[in-house]
Amino acid sequence: MEVCYQLPVLPLDRPVPKHVLSRRGAISFSSSSSLFGAPDPRQLSQRRGAISYDSSDQTALYIRMLGDVRVRSRVGFEPERRGSHPYLSVDFRILHSRPESAGPVSTRKIRRLLSFQRYLHSSRFLRGISPQNPLHILDDDYTGQAKCMLEKVGSWNFDIFLFDRLTNGNSLVNLTFHLFNHYGLIELFQLDMVKLRRFLVMVQEDYHRQNPYHNAVHAADVTQAMYCYLREPKLSKSLTSCDILLGLLAAATHDLDHPGVNQPFLIKTNHYLAALYRNTSVLENHHWRSAVGLLRESGLFSHLPAEDGLNMERQLGSLILATDISRQNEYLSKFREHLDKEDLCLANASHRHFVLQMALKCADICNPCRPWELSKQWSEKVTEEFFHQGDIEKKHKLEVSPLCDSQTNSVGKIQIGFMTYVVEPLFAEWARFSDTRLSQTMLGYLGLNKAGWSGMLQEQAGGAEEPDLAAEDPNSKVLPQGSKEA
Repeated sequence: MEVCYQLPVLPLDRPVPKHVLSRRGAISFSSSSSLFGAPDPRQLSQRRGAISYDSSDQTALYIRMLGDVRVRSRVGFEPERRGSHPYLSVDFRILHSRPESAGPVSTRKIRRLLSFQRYLHSSRFLRGISPQNPLHILDDDYTGQAKCMLEKVGSWNFDIFLFDRLTNGNSLVNLTFHLFNHYGLIELFQLDMVKLRRFLVMVQEDYHRQNPYHNAVHAADVTQAMYCYLREPKLSKSLTSCDILLGLLAAATHDLDHPGVNQPFLIKTNHYLAALYRNTSVLENHHWRSAVGLLRESGLFSHLPAEDGLNMERQLGSLILATDISRQNEYLSKFREHLDKEDLCLANASHRHFVLQMALKCADICNPCRPWELSKQWSEKVTEEFFHQGDIEKKHKLEVSPLCDSQTNSVGKIQIGFMTYVVEPLFAEWARFSDTRLSQTMLGYLGLNKAGWSGMLQEQAGGAEEPDLAAEDPNSKVLPQGSKEA
């Protein structure tokens, strides 16, 4: 009989216990991200992610709604006192329990805490213990279809949802392993195939299946998009094998152990992850440290010199931290400045790393640039996750986060705003950097999808009123982010 261990719920106003910090994923080395080359938290408290707080800057307002909140603490990024939050009784163990489920919360869901904890059964079958839900063996027909899809993994129309079904929910493991083998990374870095497989299985298990959007399928989709970008002429001719390895690893782990709620939610509930990372890139830091923990547990790089292993971990963190949406303007301005000066030299290791950061940022939010059939599904999934967070906030009488109120928002409105203020400026600059058929295809789909959502809004409104953000012509010039016209 399998023994189920009940994990304790950590009080939200207490320091992070040492036994938690000692667990995998909690090897934070230092709660200050400045140790790894990131800006000092006290400097961040003044620039707030390099986002202007000018009320006339619509781009800044929208990005701030997505991922930034004002920190009321007087000193740096220290968490607020418990006394100012009467709603700290939120039970994170049942954060994702659905209202329609009348029965008791399953043991599997209770074991998943909004913390560094993982499912106790993760990788049990690799340790010789039969899991509660063993992996099903695919029949030859499905295996053959999945292999046929992998032959076209470089296609921008790659249907990750179909591939996930054909692999019985193991799209991330199969796709990433295939790409490692495709690039010859296993031989080049002398990776143990058993350790690699174990690492990928643990990564996939650490994504929350109950998340509508931030799950292993999203990670697989981002990894596939990253592969498409790595194949672009400028990158394929310049990137080293180490760059490719880091790019694929970062894509596969960039949202590892995502709780399905955003950073402002963690901050306003005084969750100890926010305290640990001083309200700075809380989720991104957690994704990175969790990835490092799995690398060390699996021993994937244990055969490398210690200094090389640490360097790989730091570079991996730099890539994952770049996906913080609250620092969008910071990276975009730097990218635009390089392109204006035409001084990007991919023979320079730091420049190559920066381009990898931009590629990962593009891959992370490329859903609006996919064909409508795929883009629409992702749009509905991310909106479902937003609205679920809003329902939780309403239930516990918290202020509902922007974009999370199902009464005042719709899929179309959210997507048009996201495309206008976040996606278009980023992909316009990427097209300047890599003016290829793929870049034009992405911009074309972006325009068509935006027009599609705008048309749906007009139909819903009965054609009486125009939507707030009208769709632009797909062939029209994309306005720079933060411009008065935008």
